[in-house]
Amino acid sequence: MTATMRAQRFHADSRTITVEDVPVPEPGPGEVLVKVAFCGICHSDLSLINGTFPAMLPEVTQGHEASGTIAKLGPGVTGWSEGDRVIVAAGRPCTTCPNCRRGNFADCTQVKIMAFAYDGAWAEYTVAQAAGLTRVPDNVPLEQAAILADAVSTPYGAVVRTGKVGIGESVGVWGLGGVGTHVVQLARLVGAAPIVAVDINPEVLERALELGADHAFDSRDEQLGAKIAEVTGGRGLDVAFDAVGLKATFEQALSHLTVGGRLISVGMSDQEPTVGSTTMLGLTKKQVLGHLGYKNVDIETLATLVSLGRLDLSRSISGIVPLEDIAKGIDQLERHEGNPIRLLVQP
Repeated sequence: MTATMRAQRFHADSRTITVEDVPVPEPGPGEVLVKVAFCGICHSDLSLINGTFPAMLPEVTQGHEASGTIAKLGPGVTGWSEGDRVIVAAGRPCTTCPNCRRGNFADCTQVKIMAFAYDGAWAEYTVAQAAGLTRVPDNVPLEQAAILADAVSTPYGAVVRTGKVGIGESVGVWGLGGVGTHVVQLARLVGAAPIVAVDINPEVLERALELGADHAFDSRDEQLGAKIAEVTGGRGLDVAFDAVGLKATFEQALSHLTVGGRLISVGMSDQEPTVGSTTMLGLTKKQVLGHLGYKNVDIETLATLVSLGRLDLSRSISGIVPLEDIAKGIDQLERHEGNPIRLLVQP
């Protein structure tokens, strides 16, 4: 008899979710079975449910920010043992595109995203590629480890890789949710100054100040431009991060860049912002760069920073809900109830 487990299932035809008994997956060659400890509830998960993101499968288990312990090794897996504490990568290379055929898996052009193209970790168990695992240091709580696989690593990639933020560069962050809050912390870690947080929620602006922002302004303030100019010596921002993805936030962030400044678009929506006239874009030499995801090595770097006390994620987990109550967690995140940075599911 096949063993079963509890798992959330998203049904694309009705856009509904259920918690069901499904077979425990079997790890194939190069894979491991992970007993899930925690898995984050991300806004991209909500975007699949509400239809902002198109469904790739008729049914799928969601959840792509997972930590846990190895329950079983698949054929050919070496270097890992049952019981090892791990973080699961939120995607896997297709292995067939031109870059993958050259061995450049990190730049796969058709990367498969966990919880969209294959089953995720809102479940008791999930299957993962052994090559994509990250070992969790013993002193890093598994609930904090879970969010490294997107909520922290995506901001890391945005700040370090795409944004290439340098010491002393001025940074603005639009939207201080799970992504934006960690952009602030990581920008401070690499030496950005000053760091300006921009949002409409006084509570999250206060939190941004506590976690490393030098200034916090309401995006609706008619004096926003003057205030940003004042704290940057009249220059404007060297780098701006749009962690919301709306037309309004994108265009406002772009407008406050200095000559040659860089806008990093991290948040996602179905809205279509504009960069203005090509004449002004050329004259101001502003750059607009899209960012998505991270490299697996980034998770290891972040785990080390947390382990050494350089990066504090103690305030990043706003709540934990059992798998059977996942609908309540989704509703809480949609309503921004309790000012959540990241809610976790615990199977």
